[in-house]
Amino acid sequence: MIVTLHDGSTIDVEIQGPDDAPNLLLPVNPAAPVEGPETEQLRAWGADPALGHSLVEGFSRRFRVIAFDYEGHLMAHPKPATLTPDNLVADLLAIADAAEAPTFAYYGYSWLGMSGLQLAIRTDRLTALAMGGYPPLDGPYEAMLQVTEATHAMAGAPVADSGVEAGDWDSVQVALSKDQTQQFATLYRALRSFDDHAAQSRITCPRLCIVGSADNIQYGDRWGNALVSIGAAVERNKQQLEQLGWTVHLLADLDHMQAMQATRILPLVEPWLRS
Repeated sequence: MIVTLHDGSTIDVEIQGPDDAPNLLLPVNPAAPVEGPETEQLRAWGADPALGHSLVEGFSRRFRVIAFDYEGHLMAHPKPATLTPDNLVADLLAIADAAEAPTFAYYGYSWLGMSGLQLAIRTDRLTALAMGGYPPLDGPYEAMLQVTEATHAMAGAPVADSGVEAGDWDSVQVALSKDQTQQFATLYRALRSFDDHAAQSRITCPRLCIVGSADNIQYGDRWGNALVSIGAAVERNKQQLEQLGWTVHLLADLDHMQAMQATRILPLVEPWLRS
């Protein structure tokens, strides 16, 4: 299924699972990965090239999964001036409309988990929000703006094959275009004044938060020594989050990549959504 987004570009959407099951909006790449050097490089950095495929397969046993590679779409069709929270949510709702899903649950991880929070405060169609890899309270909006603006400043320069060792983030070269990086700076500029404490009263659906306790990313000089605090923020606010109605899973000693794996997410999110 092809869906037109806010800027007129189109995105492929795949639906899997029983037609009469509850809808689940899932912003992941549903395709099985093609083996090759690129997938091996992803594995070396702790990523799972088959993550989206595994999540779709797992969730579609009991849910009507509406899967779409939104991040991949943004890399292919950047939106440097228009990737705002309002337009992002408009895109998600357009996909739900095209999939004939008047109500739906949502699961996203990292910035796509944060996008679920923006969705939850803008629509009453959400039946459940599962937010991974991003804190619902004291989110690192200012730090992420610092990181995305620094990344944008470095983008577009020639990239040499320097043999960077997996895990050495400070030596990574930015192999992205100005438009690709600008869109995320635009998003975080729009979120600079976002008050996630005040937003909590606008979330009316059941809500789940999953992060790794070691998910705290310290960037180096090239990124202004920004600290993106995710696990520490959730751990600090765990009691308050639970009082606000959040179910919180703090995964011991796991970092951002480790906590997002399907073997960690499915056993927690799938039964929670069913309940």
